[in-house]
Amino acid sequence: MAVEYAPKGLIGVLTPQANTTVEPEFNLFLPEGFAIINGRLTSDKPTMEERLVDYFHHYIDSCKQFANAPVDVIAFACTGASYLATRPIEIATLESIERQFDIKAVTAASSVIDMLDVLHAKNIALVSPYSKNLLNKSKQYWESCGFHLAEVVDVASSDAAFHPIYGLTSQSASQALDQLKNKSFDAIVLLGTGMPTLKTIYLANQSKQFAPVISCMSSLAWRCATLNLSHAMDFNRWLTGDEGSQAGKRWSSVDHRN
Repeated sequence: MAVEYAPKGLIGVLTPQANTTVEPEFNLFLPEGFAIINGRLTSDKPTMEERLVDYFHHYIDSCKQFANAPVDVIAFACTGASYLATRPIEIATLESIERQFDIKAVTAASSVIDMLDVLHAKNIALVSPYSKNLLNKSKQYWESCGFHLAEVVDVASSDAAFHPIYGLTSQSASQALDQLKNKSFDAIVLLGTGMPTLKTIYLANQSKQFAPVISCMSSLAWRCATLNLSHAMDFNRWLTGDEGSQAGKRWSSVDHRN
């Protein structure tokens, strides 16, 4: 059943509790006719990795936040939780959610896999804002999915007081990405749903100096929109922001000096 502001699809998004990036980027990436409603993944665990595990263990209960809202898909905007769960358990959990709620469910990580498959990408590079341990778990996850990690670049840590990833800027991502300029990969993945990447993706894909650059957020929004098979979408235009999405319209007016 369509709702007033989402005639093409309503997406239920579950976001880590302190994440300040997911909702703004999701709304910009989605084409007109789609909308999101957001719930929060919460945990009182003391460390980031413990919280990620806690989020994943409560994925099914978190879906209940949407009650009887007519969402077309539930999107888990938390990549790190998938790394720690491992791919087989992630798949089993999504299947369980789909059976229990009779609704499609995707994660940011599973969406990246789908986008890389569309790009026929196997030889990939990663741009990572993660701690050493979480990055190692990330590498294991991508390699278990059949991808060859040709290069990994770390994003400089943020000195923001409230969170080491959510306090990053797109400039931080761009500076790290510059290390991969004019190198031969099938694709470059900007990791995490908390690191802002809109300017980075747009400028990199417009410049033609990089392999196709995607992010966890661009992949998740694309996957949610394309699950509605009645909505045809040109993938290359999506990648560069030219499909008619709000991102494509808004990026052109972004102050790229920042």
